[in-house]
Amino acid sequence: MSVSFSTQDNSLIEGLWQEIEAKYSEKGRHYHDLFHLENMFLELEGVKHDIENFSAISFSVFYHDIIYDSSSKSNEEKSALYAADRLKKIGLDQDMISKTEAQIIATKSHQKSDDTDTDYLLDADLSILGKEPAIYFDYTRKIRKEYALYPDFLYKPGRKKVLKHFLELESIFKTRHFREKYEQQAKENLTAELQLL
Repeated sequence: MSVSFSTQDNSLIEGLWQEIEAKYSEKGRHYHDLFHLENMFLELEGVKHDIENFSAISFSVFYHDIIYDSSSKSNEEKSALYAADRLKKIGLDQDMISKTEAQIIATKSHQKSDDTDTDYLLDADLSILGKEPAIYFDYTRKIRKEYALYPDFLYKPGRKKVLKHFLELESIFKTRHFREKYEQQAKENLTAELQLL
């Protein structure tokens, strides 16, 4: 499926791409950067034929962490509003904008959705959890750097809570593809990190 923009303003489109690049390259981003986006697209490429609206999911990938402040609890809401504002500028239809907003908000709680595309987005976002241990622990170091303003006595309980939340889910991954690919290793990685905290 291709996306048709009502704008033919190439400088506007170019400006929005540069903005995305600048946001994900901000100082203090050690994990939530352009490599994270690239990894998500690599993961989604493998299930592209199962995704109903690849254009919407692509916009959701680009904008889901556009606002990222480790001291804020409303990054997803702010990112969704930011996406809606930018997508309106390029003349995207309201249905597509609303779908993108809903998908970005879903990355806050990572609950199973009624929308399969959203589940694929969530699974791609969490795919790092199921990578081989060396890659996983590199990710944990990068996350710790992003939360550098918090001392260990604050960071560790918060991190433990996140890890336990994922381990208590019936399944970390919502789609069969990602469950089969990453579920077992993700549980091992999370358990190993929990023991180290």
